[in-house]
Order: sequence, then structure tokens, then C-alpha cells
Amino acid sequence: MTNNLEGSAEKFLNLMDRLRQIGPQTAPPKEANISPSHLAYLTFSASHPGCGIQALAAGLKLSKPTVSIGVAQLEEADFFTRKPDPKDGRAIQLFLTPKGQKLHQRTYEFRCQKFEQLLKYLAPQERTTLNNLLEKAINIAENETQGETK
Repeated sequence: MTNNLEGSAEKFLNLMDRLRQIGPQTAPPKEANISPSHLAYLTFSASHPGCGIQALAAGLKLSKPTVSIGVAQLEEADFFTRKPDPKDGRAIQLFLTPKGQKLHQRTYEFRCQKFEQLLKYLAPQERTTLNNLLEKAINIAENETQGETK
């Protein structure tokens, strides 16, 4: 028999699996011909314009070689552009191209619509409670993770 915390963790994992099956997390438009992992690069870069390979790798918790390959592929597909870092001539900054920005915006809107469908049957106070509790749990987990890496 599992204790209460283990049972909660198991239930949460089950709910996350079910949520992934519904599909609101990442769903690039089919015509974009881009993988969900590459979409994560675009999403991160949209929130951190001008970031470099190292920041992108750290933000996505991936290796720099993996990110370098992905960025090269996205650059070849005209979703990314590289510019020299004005503060460090050896470093580069990554920016979304207009094509990358358009895909990011379309995907963001799609994800919002999917989550709105998911939440529409909850009362406003229930949505607020769900968001607040999830934010609290994530903030604590992020703080613990940051403490481990220091």
C-alpha cells in the first residue's frame, strides 16, 4: 500500500499522461514539418530573444551539441537566424525569423485554445485554484532544483 504522497504522485503522473494524450502541450501545424522538440526551441527563443546556444541548452536542459544540431536544422528551415553578439564577437545570438515568429504565434494560439477547452467546464474560482496550486508546486520544485545546481 502506498502512502498518501506516493498515491498523489501516481495520480498526478496519470493525469499528466492523460493530458499529453489530449494534446494541448505542443502541436505544431502539420504543414510546418517541425518536431515537438524543435518547437520547444522556438518557444524558448520567443521568450528569450537573442539568447545563445548555451542559454537555450540550459533552458531546455539539453546538451549544447544537441541544441547546436537542432538550431542548425531550424536555421536551414528558415525558423532561426543567427547574429553576432555585439558584446562578444565569438558568441552568437538567436532570433526567430518572421517564419519562426508566425509558427510560434500559431502554435501558441492553438495551445491556448486547447487549454481553454480543457478548463471551460471549471468554475472561475476552480480555474484560479488550479492555476495557483500548480504554480506553487512548480515554484517550489524550481527553487529546489536551483538549490541543487548551485
